[in-house]
Amino acid sequence: MKAIYKGKVKEIRLNQSLKAKDIAEEIKISPLAVLINGKPSGLTTELSDSDEAEFIDFDHEAGKSIFWHSSSHVLALAVKRLYPEVKFAIGPSIENGFYYDFDNISLSDQDLGRIEQEVRKIVKEKLAFSRLLLSPDEAKRVFAGQPYKLEILKEIPDNEVSLYSLGEFTDICRGPHIPGSSFIGAFKLMKLAGAYWKGDSSKKMLTRVYGISFPEKKQLKEYLHFLEEARKKDHKKIGKEMDLFSMQDEGPGFPFMHPKGMAMVNELLDFWRKEHTKAGYKEISTPIILNKALWVQSGHWDHYKENMYFTKIEGQDYAVKPMNCPGGILFYKTRAHSYKEFPLRIGEIGLVHRHELSGVLNGLFRVRMFYQDDAHIFMTPEQIEGEVAEVIRMVDRFYKVFGFEYQVELSTTPEDFMGDKKDWDHAIDSLKNALESEKIVYSIDEGAGAFYGPKIDFKIKDSLGRLWQCATIQLDFQMPQRFDLKYMGPDGTFDHRPIMIHRVIYGAVERFLGVLIEHFGGKFPLWIAPEQARVFAVSSDYISYAKKVYDMLFSKGFRAELDIREESVSKKIREAQVAKVNYILVVGENEQKNSTVNVRDSKTNKVLGEVPLQEFISKMQKEIESKAL
Repeated sequence: MKAIYKGKVKEIRLNQSLKAKDIAEEIKISPLAVLINGKPSGLTTELSDSDEAEFIDFDHEAGKSIFWHSSSHVLALAVKRLYPEVKFAIGPSIENGFYYDFDNISLSDQDLGRIEQEVRKIVKEKLAFSRLLLSPDEAKRVFAGQPYKLEILKEIPDNEVSLYSLGEFTDICRGPHIPGSSFIGAFKLMKLAGAYWKGDSSKKMLTRVYGISFPEKKQLKEYLHFLEEARKKDHKKIGKEMDLFSMQDEGPGFPFMHPKGMAMVNELLDFWRKEHTKAGYKEISTPIILNKALWVQSGHWDHYKENMYFTKIEGQDYAVKPMNCPGGILFYKTRAHSYKEFPLRIGEIGLVHRHELSGVLNGLFRVRMFYQDDAHIFMTPEQIEGEVAEVIRMVDRFYKVFGFEYQVELSTTPEDFMGDKKDWDHAIDSLKNALESEKIVYSIDEGAGAFYGPKIDFKIKDSLGRLWQCATIQLDFQMPQRFDLKYMGPDGTFDHRPIMIHRVIYGAVERFLGVLIEHFGGKFPLWIAPEQARVFAVSSDYISYAKKVYDMLFSKGFRAELDIREESVSKKIREAQVAKVNYILVVGENEQKNSTVNVRDSKTNKVLGEVPLQEFISKMQKEIESKAL
C-alpha cells in the first residue's frame, strides 16, 4: 500500500490487514484522520495492500472538518452531563468551527463558561470515539425519548445505521472522527442563537450553540486575534461610520445605498463599463418581472423556485427575476444571428431579487436584492476555449487593480443536472483546457456546478486571508436547447445551435463593495474613495479661501467636502480620520497668501505639509488615473 503524509510517500507491504493507526505508528506520525483512496476515514479503519492512505492533520481542509465535527460531539456530551433532560438535534462542522442545536434547554451567555469547564474535564478524561452499526429498530431503542433523532432515523433508507459514541453520549453519525477527546487542545464557545429545526420557520425554534476548537492553545489565541481584527474591519461598522449604506426594518435584506456608497458603486460600474466596451461587449437592460412560463422553460421554476419572489398581473403568474440569463436569451431571440457576428458578448448590470431566510442575512454579504454584473456570450462550439480564456484574462485584469490574489475552483456535474451527460463532459473538458492554456492552478469541486452547466469560480483573498467567491464562468449547453436558439452557419442554414457562457466579475456588486470595505478597512485607493478630500480653514478669516479650494476641487470632478463649522481644527481632523477621508486639506494665512494647501494623508496619518494647490490637484489626478493602491 501507499502511505502519504505531508507530501511524502512511503510504500508499505501489508502481509495482513492492519488499521490506519497501526500504519501511523509504524511511520511515527500522529495524524487526526486518514483519506483512504480519497475518502475521509477514521484511524481505526482497516487497510488493504491496494489502498492509498493519505494521513491528514488540522492543516488539511478535511482534517479541520473532522476535528470540528468531533468537537460538536464533545459539546453535546458536556451539555448532556449538565442538562440531563436536553433533546439533541444536529451538530455539524461549519466553515469556522461547529454548532449543535438543542431543545428542552434554556441557556444564556453566562452558561457558556460552565459548559466550557465541563468540556475541559472531558478532554482530560481522554475519551475515545467508538463506532456502532445497528439495525433501525435497535437504533430507535437507543434514541427513545429523543424526538429529533427518531425523525432523522425515519429518513435513513439503509438497513444499517452508523452511530458514534463518546463517553455516555451517542449520536447518529457517518463519521469519521478524531481518535478521542484528548486531541482537542483549545475549545471556546462563541455565541448562542435561535435556529428553526431543519431551517423551517413553521417548525420549533431550537437553541444553537456555536463553538471553535483547535489542537493547540496558540491557534485559538491567533484565531481570536483574527476575529478582533475582523471586527475592526466589519463592513457594517465601517459602512455606518463612513455613511455608505444602511439596512432598514421596513426592508430587511434590501440595502439602502447612501450618496457616498453610491459614489463607490458608480466608480465600480464606470470601470466595468469601460473595460467591457474595450473588450467588445454590448450592454442591455432586461425587465425585473417576467412571466412564469419563461421560468418554467429556463428550469428555474423546478430548480430555484424556493429562492424566488412571485406576483400576479391580470390573473397571470409572474416572478421577480433571481438571475438575468432568461432575459438575455429573450434578447438573443429578437432577431436572426449569423456565425459571422460570434462571439456575441452581451453585458447587463441587472437588478435581481432572491429570497433568503432572515437568519442568514448579513450586511451586504447576504442580501435579498443586488445588482449583478452579468454578461452572456453566445458562440460557436469552436470558440469555447478561446472565449473562456479571454474571460479568465479579464478577471485577472480586474482583480489586479484591487490588489487581490485569488484561488480558482472548477465545479463539476451536480446531482440535479439538466441535459445530456455527454454535453456536460465536453463542457468540463473545455473549461479544463482553457484553465490549463492560461497556466491557471485550480482545484476540483466535485458536483458543485450549476444545474445547467459546470463552472469556474474565482475566490479572492482579502487582507485578512479570507476567501470570497466573486467571479464565476459558467458554460451552458442546456438553455440554448431549452429555448431552441439557432444561428446561421457557414453552410447558410439555421440548423446550428450556439453555446452560451454566463459570467460575472464582481458577482453581486453590493457584496463586492462589502468585501472591498473589509479588505481596505475603509481606507480606499483614491480612485474609488467616497470622499477624496475634505477642506477646512484654521479660522473664519480664511473660509473664503477654503471655499475657493473646494470649488477648484469640485470643478475638477473630485469628491470633496467643505467643513466650515465652528469647531476646533483638531476635532475636525479627528472626524475626517474616522470618516477615512483620503486627504485632509487645512488652509490658513500662509496657504491663502501662497495659493497652497496644507495636506495630511489620512490613510498613513502623515502630514505632507504645504503644497501648491495646482501641484496637489495634478498629484490627485495622476493617482486616480493610475488606480494606484
